[in-house]
Amino acid sequence: MNHWSFQTAEGGWFFSPRDRKLMGIRCTHQPSPWIGDYASFLLMVQAGPEGSAQFNRKTPFQWSSAYRLDQSTLQPNHLAARLLADGIAMEMTPTERGAIFRFDFAGHEDGRVIFQPTKGVSEVEFHPENGSFWARVTGYSGGVPQGFGMFVYGEFDLPYSSVEPLPLDPQSYNPDQREGDRLGFRAAWNRPGQPVLLRLATSFISLEQAKRNFALEVEGRSFEDVVAEGEAIWEANLSRIVPEGGTLDQQKTFTSCLYRTQLFPRIWHESAPEGGWHHRSPYDGGVHPGVLYTDNGFWDTYRTEYPLLALLDPDRASEIAQGWVNAYKEGGWFPQWASPGYRACMVGTHIDAVLADLVSRGATGFDVATALEGMLKHASKVGAEDGAFGRIGVDEYLEKGYVSIDHHESVARSLDYAYDDWCIAQVAKHLGVADEGAEARSKNYRHLWHPEVGFMRGRNADGSWDRSWTEFRWGSPYVEGGPWQSLWAVPHDVDGLIELLGGREKFLAKLEQMLSMEPRFEVGAYGFEIHEMTEMAVADFGQYAHSNQPVHHVLTLFAQAGAPERTEHFVHRVLNELYSPTHLPGDEDNGEMSAWYVLASIGLFPACPGDGTWMPIRPLFEKVTVRLPNGTSLVIEQGSSGSNGESALTHAAIAQGGKLLHTSAGRAVLNS
Repeated sequence: MNHWSFQTAEGGWFFSPRDRKLMGIRCTHQPSPWIGDYASFLLMVQAGPEGSAQFNRKTPFQWSSAYRLDQSTLQPNHLAARLLADGIAMEMTPTERGAIFRFDFAGHEDGRVIFQPTKGVSEVEFHPENGSFWARVTGYSGGVPQGFGMFVYGEFDLPYSSVEPLPLDPQSYNPDQREGDRLGFRAAWNRPGQPVLLRLATSFISLEQAKRNFALEVEGRSFEDVVAEGEAIWEANLSRIVPEGGTLDQQKTFTSCLYRTQLFPRIWHESAPEGGWHHRSPYDGGVHPGVLYTDNGFWDTYRTEYPLLALLDPDRASEIAQGWVNAYKEGGWFPQWASPGYRACMVGTHIDAVLADLVSRGATGFDVATALEGMLKHASKVGAEDGAFGRIGVDEYLEKGYVSIDHHESVARSLDYAYDDWCIAQVAKHLGVADEGAEARSKNYRHLWHPEVGFMRGRNADGSWDRSWTEFRWGSPYVEGGPWQSLWAVPHDVDGLIELLGGREKFLAKLEQMLSMEPRFEVGAYGFEIHEMTEMAVADFGQYAHSNQPVHHVLTLFAQAGAPERTEHFVHRVLNELYSPTHLPGDEDNGEMSAWYVLASIGLFPACPGDGTWMPIRPLFEKVTVRLPNGTSLVIEQGSSGSNGESALTHAAIAQGGKLLHTSAGRAVLNS
């Protein structure tokens, strides 16, 4: 429910490994710097007489102290740093909804701990008699009803000698203040003589629930026990896929990417007093039974993150899907980009792809019928004007088969709606419900094909073509790309796209051209060079912009058009040239960029989420063992060369385990 990070700066980019001063350890819920953080706060340690250290009541947030990143601990279950100015140290270990901190004052006679919300109105209350406190922090970037907040309850194991509020505005200091903008507090100890432990827990429901989470997760527990528990949890998760062979850098990159695929979506539910789970809904503000998840952009994650989750943990995948169904029931619509509730960001309604893919892979432990109800609603009814839910231009799309350029990013929307309608049809088929309308609308991408220019092109409401079109212009009517990046957004009907481009030879030639031509671009509607343009230009892959999601299936199109050796060639180039232990090619976006690496490197890729198959690609490693949830393993190896084998493997077969032998480019044999 919480993430924890070093903080070295204020704002959305609050940590950089290049910074040399540490501001503290931050509790964060930020899924992306573009979306912003919420309910976040900072903890920092200080020592020495007041005025001799970095603390000064008149300069809040000026507490940074030099530290060495290479001498710090950054592990999923343990963060630790020592401040170089005076040798004091702080460390923490997390639970799902809480944490234990340890502050070492290194023999100083005076020690202090600072608690500081990073934005928004907050309130605090202290109880010196037992060293406890509670706080309520807000600071939302959007997606919540008025007055939404997170409660924090904490207990120091050594009652503080003094405690006082820490206002953002030093001129307004009042020792009795309990509420204000980013109001925090400073707890102090005279001659502590020992490290001080802070146990805390959080809740989005109430202070009482925060105390309940405290009792369930951290009360009476030692720091070492929680560190060990976290290590065991992460060791189990990171051992689900074990690659053998490859270089040390490839092993490091793989494990780092696998770690990142485990971070989102965020758990939002909490233990109910009567048993089971409940949650406060960011969609209607009420407390409801059941699970909820958040912090996910489906435009990104449907491509690789959810297929990987369906392979490794279908029960958790089903639970997450039920969380999205609960969001629909509480708010009346599926979210487009949840953080923590409705946020207007990106195009399409790709929850359709998420749910269709889970259904196609047998992860059906959720209310599929209600899910289909919600999918049909946003495919036919007008939603939010800003696109936070529903489909912008849906009436026009239903009437004409495309969204006109009167609407922002119309080509991207039209193409996404066609694929999403195909996904809706797959879920309807699973339930035995005929939905010929969605199936027919899945061909709507053809309305944007302009044979004279050889690309998908925007259209006016009267059917005429967008006269401002140029081959390399980015932005509306496309999104985070241009004609080259959007041409291929038909994963559900590759044969139909091949036909439009004039057959397989011309199709393959167009792909080769994309990967080899100059990485030209025009800033178009953006008006300046966005980072995706820069990243494409320096990657040396032509118009293939791997730093962003729209092209993440494109390399599989070679294989689907009869040239699997080109798929393997370019996939391995991307794996080896654009990823490293310290770098990703571009926006991570909730683990999707990392999930691409994980799946491509083990030789299984979901070319079309929703069809329930995996495309075999020669793995990066000599041998890969995937530990499946049914207790069996899938062992992936190179086999003897030959033409035998399948070019598409069903998820149902893969999920049973066995030995998968790659016999030739794009073909593999699965032996049970």
